[in-house]
Amino acid sequence: MPSDPILRTRRFHRAVTTEAGVLDTSFLGRGRPLGPARVLNAIGHGMHDVGEIRAYLRLDSGLMSRLLRGLEEEDLITVTPSEEDGRRREARLTEAGLTEFAEYERLSDIQAQEIVARHPNPDMLLNAMDIVATALGWDRVAVEEVPPSDPRARACLEEYYAELGRRFRSGFDVTLSADPDASDMTAPRGAFLIALCDGMPIGCVGLKGTDKGYFEIKRLWVAPSARGMGLAGRLMDAVETRAAALGGTLLRLDTNSALPEAVAFYRKRGWREIERFNEDPYPDFFFELEI
Repeated sequence: MPSDPILRTRRFHRAVTTEAGVLDTSFLGRGRPLGPARVLNAIGHGMHDVGEIRAYLRLDSGLMSRLLRGLEEEDLITVTPSEEDGRRREARLTEAGLTEFAEYERLSDIQAQEIVARHPNPDMLLNAMDIVATALGWDRVAVEEVPPSDPRARACLEEYYAELGRRFRSGFDVTLSADPDASDMTAPRGAFLIALCDGMPIGCVGLKGTDKGYFEIKRLWVAPSARGMGLAGRLMDAVETRAAALGGTLLRLDTNSALPEAVAFYRKRGWREIERFNEDPYPDFFFELEI
C-alpha cells in the first residue's frame, strides 16, 4: 500500500462518496439525491430549527432554501415561523414525511449491515469507522450535562466498567465501589457530563457531591477512537467549571496504578497527591485540587 497520506486520504474519500451515494440522483432508490435526504433525516431525528439544520449540514442559506422548498413541494415537510421567535423558522415532517423518513431509516440500516458484513473482522472495521468519524466530526463535539441514567451516559459507563475489568488484575465490580448507582452525580448535588460526536457518546465524567467539604471527580472515560485528541482535558475543564458553579472550592479523585496514563494526566493538570480518603477497594492513588 502506498505510504503517501494524501493519496490514501483521497482514496478513502472516493470510496466513501461512492458507497454513500453522494452522486446518485436517487439516494437509496427513493427518487431524490442525498442532499434532501440528509435534511429529511435531520428533521426526523428531532432537529427542527432551520438555522440549526443548516449549520449541522454545513449548507449555505441558498441551497438550504432550495432543499426545503423541494421537500415542501413533495408534501414531506412544513416550514413555519417559530412560536418562540418569529425571526426563526422550524421544519417538521408531515405524515408522508414520517413515512419517508422511516423508509430511509430501514434502507440505511440494511446498507450499514451489508457494509459491515463484507469484512471478516467486523469489530476492526467498526473501530476504524469510529476513529474516522470522530476525527472528521471533531469540531462538532459537544459536552452536555445529563442524568447518569441517560442511555448515552449508561453506554459510556458500561464501556468504562468493561475496560477497568480488563485492566485491573482483580477485575472490576461496580457494586463494590462507592456510589455504584451514581446517585450523588445528579443536580443539584452533583453532575454528570458526556461528550457527543454527531450524537454518539465518546466520553464522560461525573461530579459527585459529598457532605465532607469537597466534590469528587468520578468515572472519567474517553472512547478509544477519541484518545490523544484532548477530550479528557476538555471534560475535566467542564466538570471543574461545573463544580465551581455549585459552590465547590475543593475537588478530590482517586485512580489505580493500572491506569498510569490517568495518574500522569492528573499530575500534569496540577492535582496534588494526598493520603487515602475513602474505603473504595480499587484505587491506590488519591489526588486533590483547589479551585
